[in-house]
Order: sequence, then structure tokens, then C-alpha cells
Amino acid sequence: MTTTLSRLLVLLTALGAVLVAATGPAHAHASLTGSSPADGEVVATSPERVELTFSERVSLTGDQALRVLDPAGERVDTGEITDLSADGVVRHGVALADGLADGTYTVAWQAISADSHPIAGAFTFSIGAPSETSVRLPAQGPGGSTAGTLYDLARFPAYAGFLLLTGGAAFLLVCRPGPAVRPHLQRLMLAGWTTATAATLALLLLRGPYTGTGLRDVVDTKTGTALLCRLLLLGAAALWVAALTADRARGRRARAALAGTGVLLAPATAATWALAEHASTGPWSWLAVPADLVHLLAAGAWLGGLAALLALLYRSPVPVPRAAVRRFSRLAFWSVVALAATGLFQSWRQVGGWDPLLSTRYGQLLVVKTALVALLVGTAWISRRWTARLADPPAGPAPDAPDAPHTPPPAPAPDGPDDPARRAQLARQRAAVQRTRRRRDRDRDTGRAGLRRSVLAEAAIAAAVLAVTTALTGSTPARTEAAAGAGTSATAPQPLSLQLPYDTGGPYGRGTALIDITPGVTGENVLHLRLEDPEGLPNGAEEVRIALTLPAEDLGPLRYEPAHVDVGHWVADDLRLPRPGDWELSLTLRTSEIDQTTETTTLTVG
Repeated sequence: MTTTLSRLLVLLTALGAVLVAATGPAHAHASLTGSSPADGEVVATSPERVELTFSERVSLTGDQALRVLDPAGERVDTGEITDLSADGVVRHGVALADGLADGTYTVAWQAISADSHPIAGAFTFSIGAPSETSVRLPAQGPGGSTAGTLYDLARFPAYAGFLLLTGGAAFLLVCRPGPAVRPHLQRLMLAGWTTATAATLALLLLRGPYTGTGLRDVVDTKTGTALLCRLLLLGAAALWVAALTADRARGRRARAALAGTGVLLAPATAATWALAEHASTGPWSWLAVPADLVHLLAAGAWLGGLAALLALLYRSPVPVPRAAVRRFSRLAFWSVVALAATGLFQSWRQVGGWDPLLSTRYGQLLVVKTALVALLVGTAWISRRWTARLADPPAGPAPDAPDAPHTPPPAPAPDGPDDPARRAQLARQRAAVQRTRRRRDRDRDTGRAGLRRSVLAEAAIAAAVLAVTTALTGSTPARTEAAAGAGTSATAPQPLSLQLPYDTGGPYGRGTALIDITPGVTGENVLHLRLEDPEGLPNGAEEVRIALTLPAEDLGPLRYEPAHVDVGHWVADDLRLPRPGDWELSLTLRTSEIDQTTETTTLTVG
């Protein structure tokens, strides 16, 4: 690896890592859209099982995939998860033990979405009446740890290595720049292969901590299988690159055979992404997978070929032939056409409308990527103009080109010592002079100097495009996020919770009333009232009355007398809110024969 090329790769990788890190951790692509019992729901009797509904296919495996914990933190589920999916609705359930006692139960779950990302969550429901619970679940689920961040960062060099490997090979086979530049393309492809292999191995090792499972469980998943297949294909690619850059591969038949092998290897390697990520899920997946293959291969031919051209323009001992540059220009044009067509299809499939395009993280990243691609195409147009101005380089190899005739070093002077160190010093001086002459001749060619600058700008923008693309693969598709938000709001309304200070004026007559109304929507509701003294302990009262009034519609008052169920705890299970709006709730508390107060607050019902 030459010094300049190494620095360029390090710079582009660092830029990509910064951009990927700046977008935040990867977001899950499936989401919980509903449950039975619902989050915060109070049921009268113990349910037979807990059911979860998801926005797309998920995998729930392992002992920790779906747990139901009682107020003391003990498991009350049987551990046998059942797939209840039907009619396109993805649903999974777990059976519960018989005769569960009243109180608040916690449901904790973690799964792997169909496009490889871990998802997790927790919610509570109550039997009879809510209660205190000792369950403390981690706030950070799978994918949000340090391993998750490293996993997200490793995705960038995996993509970058694939693009360099395929782009360098495509440039060598399609553009045919000549044998003098073969070593530079070989080093570029070796760099791509090394980067892709190391990143894929890191992804495989980080997959377990990222998803919260063991390595054996990872290997049995779709993503683990794809990573293992990618490693095997990269092993075959190493032999292919060695054969491609060997001297015996310069014949027409050898190149044709190697090209045919590459036509098989490149799509197979690209399929390890297409079959395990976005394209494999959602609508039209039968068309999305081949479209994603075309998208990845076109990106390799354009962006990877761009890196190959940049390396040759800066490091080749001979000027890159005009014919080779023009062949790459045509290859890049058709690659851009393929990228645009497949990108538009995938964008329509994953976004679905203008509102998700602007209101979701995925849509916003897609807008940024589109702007960067437009800038990249504009820069490529400038490069095409410089390409049209190129003149053919002078015939014959450069003085120190690999195909140049070998010139032996001059013999030592008859009267001088045969000093090897002196001969080596003279050789280094001659090489430095030749490099200076070549650089001066190269810079004198205004066409190639302008092309080098525009191609360098293209490479920098391409690195940013690749980073944003990597972030897109770690974001929830806009269509899924919008559907999950609508489903969550429709199936899991949030209970209404109020805190109301009171003071009846008598002994033990001061404290706070905690009011929970579930599910907090129009229709039937359950009201729980808890009284706490200033120390946070349960407080008593001899009489409790509640009145609800809707002033905007002159409705009410609706009067209720909650039933006393425990120390400081009252329940009204027949509370009705017939209309949405801003309801006035009046709470009357009597703590003795003469000590009484009425406190009023407002609650909004959707």
C-alpha cells in the first residue's frame, strides 16, 4: 500500500465513521404496535396469556425473549412462546400461570426484526388494581450499548471494502488501463478485500453483544448466516484477485474466464446484504432484493471505480490512457442510471409519501443522501468535461515503469572502491530525480491535473454518500415508523394521571391525592385514587366523592363514590366519560365529622 493511498483510505474511513456516529445508534425496523393486555390496562381477572403484535416479522428466541414478572419480580409465564400470526398480522404470545393474584405485572421482551436489528421493550398491566412493583428493567436495550455503537461503525468499512474491491476489479476488466498500472489496482483491491474481511469478522463477533445473544445463537440467524457466507465468498475473492493480477491473466481467454468468475462472485457477495437487510422485508420484497443487488453493484462500479481512477491519477508511473478514462466515464454514466432507477424504487417502497419523508429520521437522511448524490453527479459532470480534453500520453513506458527495459546501474569508477552503500545512495538519488521529472511532466498536463482535482472532490463526496447510506441501513424505514406510530396511538392509549394536593384542616387531613384513569379515553374507564400523607405513606379518609363536569357542553356533574379497597386506596370501576374535551374533576374528601375539603382540577380526554 503506497503512503498516499493509505492516507486517503484512512481519511475517507475516518470521515465515514464520524458521519455514521453523528447519526446516532441504529434504530429498530420492527416495532411493537399493540398488546393484550394493553400497556397500563387494568383487567378484572387473570388473563390466560400475553400477546404482542409487531409491525413486521420478528424472531423471539431464547429464555429472555418474552417474560412476564409479578410485583415481586418472579416469572409467572410458562416460557413457551407461540407464533399466533395470521392474515398478515404478526403476533406472538406466551401463556401465563393460572390464578394470578391482583397487582401490577411487567412484560419484558426482546426480539430480532426481519432486517437484522434488535428490538426490546417493556410495559405493565394490572390485575384487579395497580400495585407497587419491585421490577427494575435496564433502560438500555439491545443495540444501544458500546457493542451496538461499534457494530454500527463496522458497517461502514464493510461497505467501503466491498466497493473498493468490486470497483477496482471492474476498472481493470472494463476500462483496461494497461499492464503498467496493474500493481496499483492490485494494491487497491487488496486494501478493499482486507477492509471488507476485517469488518465482516468484527460484525460477526459483535453481533452477539449487539443483539444480547450468544455466538451460537447468532450463527443460527439469517444475519449470522449472511456474515458467514460473506467471509467464505471473500476468501474465494482473494484467490480471484490473485489470479486477476497475475501475469498469466493478461491473455484474452484468461481475462474472459476471470470476468465470468467475477460476474458470479460480485452478485453473490452483494446478496449477503440484500437478503439480510431492508430489501428482504416490507412490500414488494421479491423485486426489492434484485433491485438492491443492482444498486450495490452499480455503486461498486461507480464509486469503487472512482477510487481506482483517483489512485491511478496520483500514483501511476505513466499517465492513465485517455481511452481507459473514457471507458470509465461510460461505465459511470450507466451505473448512475442504474443507481437512480433502483434508488427511486427503494425510496418509494420505504417512504411511501411526502410527510414521512420530512417527519422521520429515515426520510431526513434520504433527503441528505439525495442532495449529496446530486452534488456528486454535478462534480462527475465536471470530470467528464476534463475527460473530453485529455490528450493521449506519449508512446512508450515511463523510465521506471514496470514494463520499461531494465537499465543496470553504472559500474563503479576504475579507481574508486566498489562501495554498495554508495551505489544504493546513487540509485535513490536517480529515483528521486525521476519522480520529480514525472511529477513535473504530470503537472504540466492541464487536462489530467484538472481531472485529478475533480475526481478527488468526487471521492470525498462519495465517502459522505456512503456514510449516509450506512446510516440509512440502520434506521427504521419511514413507512414502518409512520405505521407503527399510528398503530401505537390507536391501540395503546396512555392513562390519565393527576396529582392533587389537599388539606381538610383537621388532624391527618393534609397530603396528596394520586388519581389514575385508565385507559383515559371516551367511554368506560377505571379510576384509582390513592391518598398519601406528606411523608409518602398511605393516608385515610372517612368519605370520598368525585364529580365530573364538561362545561363546554353543559354536561354533568357525573357523580361517583369510589369503593374503598385498601388503606389509602379507592377504585371507581364504572366511571364513564361520554364525550371528549376538558373535564373538570372535583374531589371531595372528609377526614372527620367536621373536616372536609373539595379540590378541583382539569383533565383532557381525547
